[in-house]
Amino acid sequence: MKTYGPTADGQNADGQAAYGHWIGGGRRRPGQGHYPVVNPATEQIVGHAPEADAADVDAAVSAARDAQEGWARTAPHERAAVLDRAATLIAEHARELVPLAQAETGATMRVAKAMQVPPAADRFRRYARGAVEPDTVPLAPLPVAASPLAPGGLIGAAAVRRPVGVVGCITSYNFPLANLAGKVAPALAMGNTVVAKPAPQDPLCCLELGPLLKEAGLPDGVFNVVTGSGAAAGEALVAHPGVDMVSFTGSTAVGKRIAESAGHSMKRTLMELGGKGAAIVLGDADESVIKSAVGAVGSTWSFHSGQICTAPTRVLVHRSLYEQVVAALTRYAKSLIVGDPVDNSTIVGPLISAAQRDRVEAYLAGARDQGARIVVGGERPAVKPGFYVAPTLITDVAPDMTVAQEEIFGPVVVALPFDDEDEAVRIACSTPYGLYDYVFSADAGRAWALAARLRSGNVGINTAQRHPETPFGGFKHSGVGRDGGSFGLHAYSEFQSLVWAS
Repeated sequence: MKTYGPTADGQNADGQAAYGHWIGGGRRRPGQGHYPVVNPATEQIVGHAPEADAADVDAAVSAARDAQEGWARTAPHERAAVLDRAATLIAEHARELVPLAQAETGATMRVAKAMQVPPAADRFRRYARGAVEPDTVPLAPLPVAASPLAPGGLIGAAAVRRPVGVVGCITSYNFPLANLAGKVAPALAMGNTVVAKPAPQDPLCCLELGPLLKEAGLPDGVFNVVTGSGAAAGEALVAHPGVDMVSFTGSTAVGKRIAESAGHSMKRTLMELGGKGAAIVLGDADESVIKSAVGAVGSTWSFHSGQICTAPTRVLVHRSLYEQVVAALTRYAKSLIVGDPVDNSTIVGPLISAAQRDRVEAYLAGARDQGARIVVGGERPAVKPGFYVAPTLITDVAPDMTVAQEEIFGPVVVALPFDDEDEAVRIACSTPYGLYDYVFSADAGRAWALAARLRSGNVGINTAQRHPETPFGGFKHSGVGRDGGSFGLHAYSEFQSLVWAS
């Protein structure tokens, strides 16, 4: 089996790459040894990631703290140049990074080539431009009367964005390198330093980012990576007094624990949490709109096996169109090829782990027990080895059923009918989540008006496509704060008000 990791420390007894943490501009041997990273399709070991102890986390935070003032005082155009070189290097190393990302995530090669590595380069390139965006908001002078505090006069002011300090970035397993780049690039652009803790299932690409940033000219200690197989490393990072902010992408349950811990020391938090996206198909939808809706909902199956928080996992259809849409989705699901993700014909690859496969299957069993009907899928595919779940469509679902309320994070869609817009809104808003919803209508104005009634941070109208400059985040249990575009710069900075007598 191929050994990945050209900058790994060495090899374990099985011949696979053994990595060190990336701390202070170099590899650090882990305090607790290594743990295996497993390919979800082959169940073979891809490499061995370092197991952090408290001393490793403390060393990473200390390195970031020591480097922070110098990096913050670096001229914005110099920070921009480093980020731009990093983007170039990521793109140049795609031939090594793509196979590694594919192997540790289990993504299809199509997704790995398009969505695992290239967005990381794009995000560094975007925030190279962001580093030189204006950071000062001028405020009009105001006449202020004299008071016991100070003499009166014409008082000038400005609000200036300043770096937060040391940022702990904890990321999810579905798009490890792209998600990390979406946090690291704006944080660095604003003059922060970073300690990253990737998801335990697939941290190897993230560990490879350290040497690339060093080659791009990033000073030692500005970017650090620690990894671990369990929660200990992340918990130590969140609780560390040297960390000023925690940026987290992952489940709502873990996000709540992070927020509680961070709150003890008043750390700033950015939380991008779970979702239970609703795709609402209105009764005026024509054939073209229905086709768009089916394609969007079908992406829950065809795009990374539904392991994406923004997936439209609930399709809410006007009763007059319900059977037509269910039939179209059934045909769509049955047409998808499940299998080896490196085969170019494969559309649906494995889930990230056996534990996640078992979790999804438990949801399907629960749906059956509650009286729902599985129209297609629902059985484990005859594909071995690997952690596979077949594309599954569930009908006869009540809005309060578990399968309609909780985030499954797998290739599972539930279909529910509605009679009018009020009912559609009630169903869509009935879950604790509010990350990304969709409205499909022949009347874009009607869809726009309906979007205002959805408690959701993002709404797609007749499309599942994204706009990279929009603020991204959720309502309710789907998160706190916004990033994306220039809003990402806002997320990793604090306003400082400057006031003077004119």
